[in-house]
Amino acid sequence: MILPGTGRGAAAEGSGGGGSPHGQVSGGTPPPSALRAATSPSRGGLVTLAAITGAHGVRGEVRLKLFTDSPASLAAHQTVLVNGREHRLLHVGGTAKSPTARLEGLTDRTAAEGLRGALIEVDRAALPPLEEDEYYHADLIGLPCLGRDGTPLGMVSAVENYGAGDLLEVQADDGRKALIPFKPGIADLEDGRVVLDPVFLA
Repeated sequence: MILPGTGRGAAAEGSGGGGSPHGQVSGGTPPPSALRAATSPSRGGLVTLAAITGAHGVRGEVRLKLFTDSPASLAAHQTVLVNGREHRLLHVGGTAKSPTARLEGLTDRTAAEGLRGALIEVDRAALPPLEEDEYYHADLIGLPCLGRDGTPLGMVSAVENYGAGDLLEVQADDGRKALIPFKPGIADLEDGRVVLDPVFLA
């Protein structure tokens, strides 16, 4: 099971989806789509797994927007941080498109609605260990981007996936943004940097 935004590099073909917090990918080859998961960046050592979008029912359950590959990835955690406070995760239900959760301490709809917009996070260290040449997408966010001649081109500001493979959002120093396919020869992960073909920034 792969949690928040992991991908496999090296021997994999194609591009993956999701965001990630580990960045050890030999050869800089992007991950396969099957390993998609969360795309949210690490925040002070925390990784966002979901956001609360409102209440579900009248018993304190909440509706979620997931940043992981499936509800099961979130359910693998016994405790999570919500608005920085630790909660036991009692249940994850619903469907992949409409996930829900029950958190310790939330007993009615009013309490659940009060957390609308809150992030559900875990410590980076709580994520499953990765195999060689795997990484979490959140680890890509913030990496410097260079041309093949070493020219600075900006940084990775987000990882998107609309169904046809991962896209790196590259933000230039002047604030302009471009989406670059995360594919070999176009965007390669090398030694903690993303080496780009600048043609795709036009």
